[in-house]
Amino acid sequence: MKRMHIIVHGRVQGVGFRFFTQQQAEENNIKGWVRNKPDGTVEAEAEGEPQKLDTFISNIKAGSPFSKVTDVHLQEINHLKNYKQFSTVH
Repeated sequence: MKRMHIIVHGRVQGVGFRFFTQQQAEENNIKGWVRNKPDGTVEAEAEGEPQKLDTFISNIKAGSPFSKVTDVHLQEINHLKNYKQFSTVH
Protein backbone atom coordinates (compact mmCIF):
# COMPACT_ATOMS: atom_id res chain seq x y z
CA MET A 1 0.00 0.00 0.00
CA LYS A 2 1.06 3.53 -0.74
CA ARG A 3 -0.31 6.98 0.23
CA MET A 4 -0.01 10.13 -1.86
CA HIS A 5 -0.85 13.80 -1.32
CA ILE A 6 -1.95 15.38 -4.63
CA ILE A 7 -2.47 19.00 -5.69
CA VAL A 8 -4.02 19.50 -9.13
CA HIS A 9 -3.62 22.85 -10.93
CA GLY A 10 -5.57 24.14 -13.92
CA ARG A 11 -9.26 24.50 -14.74
CA VAL A 12 -10.33 21.95 -12.15
CA GLN A 13 -13.10 23.69 -10.17
CA GLY A 14 -16.67 24.04 -11.40
CA VAL A 15 -16.16 21.38 -14.07
CA GLY A 16 -17.00 18.17 -12.17
CA PHE A 17 -13.37 17.36 -11.40
CA ARG A 18 -13.99 16.18 -7.83
CA PHE A 19 -16.74 13.83 -9.06
CA PHE A 20 -14.38 12.58 -11.80
CA THR A 21 -11.67 12.01 -9.16
CA GLN A 22 -14.08 10.06 -6.98
CA GLN A 23 -15.10 7.90 -9.97
CA GLN A 24 -11.45 7.17 -10.77
CA ALA A 25 -10.83 6.26 -7.13
CA GLU A 26 -13.75 3.83 -7.07
CA GLU A 27 -12.65 2.21 -10.36
CA ASN A 28 -9.12 1.68 -8.97
CA ASN A 29 -10.05 0.75 -5.38
CA ILE A 30 -8.38 3.91 -4.03
CA LYS A 31 -9.34 5.24 -0.60
CA GLY A 32 -8.98 8.81 0.68
CA TRP A 33 -10.54 12.18 -0.08
CA VAL A 34 -10.71 15.10 -2.52
CA ARG A 35 -11.60 18.77 -2.00
CA ASN A 36 -11.50 22.18 -3.66
CA LYS A 37 -9.02 24.66 -2.22
CA PRO A 38 -9.58 28.44 -2.05
CA ASP A 39 -6.66 29.05 -4.46
CA GLY A 40 -8.49 27.25 -7.32
CA THR A 41 -6.61 23.97 -7.05
CA VAL A 42 -8.00 20.57 -6.10
CA GLU A 43 -6.32 18.66 -3.27
CA ALA A 44 -6.54 14.93 -2.61
CA GLU A 45 -5.07 12.21 -0.47
CA ALA A 46 -5.13 8.75 -1.95
CA GLU A 47 -4.15 5.32 -0.63
CA GLY A 48 -4.02 2.08 -2.51
CA GLU A 49 -1.96 -0.62 -4.16
CA PRO A 50 1.00 1.06 -5.95
CA GLN A 51 -0.01 -0.07 -9.47
CA LYS A 52 -3.64 1.03 -9.02
CA LEU A 53 -2.50 4.30 -7.44
CA ASP A 54 -0.27 4.95 -10.48
CA THR A 55 -3.25 4.35 -12.80
CA PHE A 56 -5.41 6.67 -10.67
CA ILE A 57 -2.77 9.43 -10.81
CA SER A 58 -2.32 9.02 -14.58
CA ASN A 59 -6.07 9.44 -15.05
CA ILE A 60 -6.07 12.54 -12.80
CA LYS A 61 -3.20 14.03 -14.83
CA ALA A 62 -5.18 13.42 -18.04
CA GLY A 63 -8.20 15.17 -16.51
CA SER A 64 -11.92 14.92 -17.02
CA PRO A 65 -13.68 15.91 -20.26
CA PHE A 66 -14.39 19.48 -19.06
CA SER A 67 -11.23 20.14 -17.08
CA LYS A 68 -7.78 21.28 -18.15
CA VAL A 69 -5.04 20.00 -15.86
CA THR A 70 -1.87 22.10 -16.16
CA ASP A 71 0.22 20.65 -13.32
CA VAL A 72 0.03 17.96 -10.65
CA HIS A 73 2.19 18.03 -7.53
CA LEU A 74 2.70 14.66 -5.86
CA GLN A 75 4.15 13.88 -2.47
CA GLU A 76 4.41 10.39 -1.05
CA ILE A 77 3.43 10.12 2.62
CA ASN A 78 5.25 7.45 4.61
CA HIS A 79 2.47 6.39 6.98
CA LEU A 80 -0.92 5.04 5.95
CA LYS A 81 -4.23 6.40 7.25
CA ASN A 82 -6.14 3.23 6.31
CA TYR A 83 -9.08 5.16 4.87
CA LYS A 84 -12.24 3.07 4.53
CA GLN A 85 -13.62 4.85 1.44
CA PHE A 86 -12.99 7.73 -0.96
CA SER A 87 -15.03 10.85 -0.22
CA THR A 88 -15.49 14.45 -1.29
CA VAL A 89 -14.68 16.85 1.55
CA HIS A 90 -16.15 20.35 1.71
